[in-house]
Amino acid sequence: MTLQRRSLFSRRQAAALLGGLAIAGAVLGPAAAAEGQLRVAKQFGVVYLLLNVAEDRKLIEKHGKAAGLDIQVEYVQLSGGAAVNDALLSGQIEVAGAGVGPLFTLWDRTRGRQGVKGVASLGNFPYYLVSNRPEVKTIADFTDKDRIALPAVGVSVQARILQWASAKLWGDKDFAKLDRISVAVPHPEAAAAIVKGGTEITGHFGNPPFQDQELAENPNAHVVLNSYDVQGGPASSTVLYATERFHKDSPRTYAAFVDALDEAAAFITAHPEEAADIYIRANHSRIDRALLLKVIKNPEVTFKIAPQNTLGLGQFMHRVGAIKNEPRALEDYFFVNPRVAAGS
Repeated sequence: MTLQRRSLFSRRQAAALLGGLAIAGAVLGPAAAAEGQLRVAKQFGVVYLLLNVAEDRKLIEKHGKAAGLDIQVEYVQLSGGAAVNDALLSGQIEVAGAGVGPLFTLWDRTRGRQGVKGVASLGNFPYYLVSNRPEVKTIADFTDKDRIALPAVGVSVQARILQWASAKLWGDKDFAKLDRISVAVPHPEAAAAIVKGGTEITGHFGNPPFQDQELAENPNAHVVLNSYDVQGGPASSTVLYATERFHKDSPRTYAAFVDALDEAAAFITAHPEEAADIYIRANHSRIDRALLLKVIKNPEVTFKIAPQNTLGLGQFMHRVGAIKNEPRALEDYFFVNPRVAAGS
């Protein structure tokens, strides 16, 4: 079984792209939100399956037409919350797909300005910190010789959950203790390093299916940390978010997008086999189909757009000074919508 190695944007390529966008933004200013225009940034993994299904089945276009609107949808592949946030603030995308950690960071920094808030969850998924070094049983066993790969150091949701786990173990003053041995690597590359071994990367805080491939393909690979254990149960770690301008100026596009996501979640739940085929096609993945289905059918995984158990991470980030404003309720950092109102 061969790992998916496709990476449309390496870290260097993403930096070059966003550097160009920043120059264009300085000259032209941020692109204005407009009804019928929708550019969505996604990253790697099954956690973005809702977007894969929406794209494959043209669900956004379908709900747009039902509202009398012709929506032009574009999907942009990036890696890491920092790159995604830069693209959103530069006006090159309308909707960002990243971890709830990057959402809290941008929500905090844009209050009273761009007003970034959450749109929907992409579902509940446990994220595993996997190590291929048998001696590493807990995060306390990592040494200065180890390197923990994650999408973005100190910013991604994996980084924030690792900080939260560190604070629980060593106290809030040492919440960033493991940042010094963390490195930013896209999930496909990090997973390949864990499976192959023999590199400085001995840990990878990833997401499905990469974490599942690591556990299946390297006998030394094992789970050191489960995000659910840190977050206090099933949680929505990856979400979609946008600016107040898009939410306000493109209400029909926004509504069609949320309705499409809701339909995609229902489709995956009812048709996991077809959803697996869509993922493989959309990502040109060579993942073993049986393993992929195991991930999709995992009882710990729930496909839904209402966020769950997200507030705690934001309150932790405020407590350690990572964000200035404390979120107190879901409506503080999510746009009000009947489909997500029951979230937490």
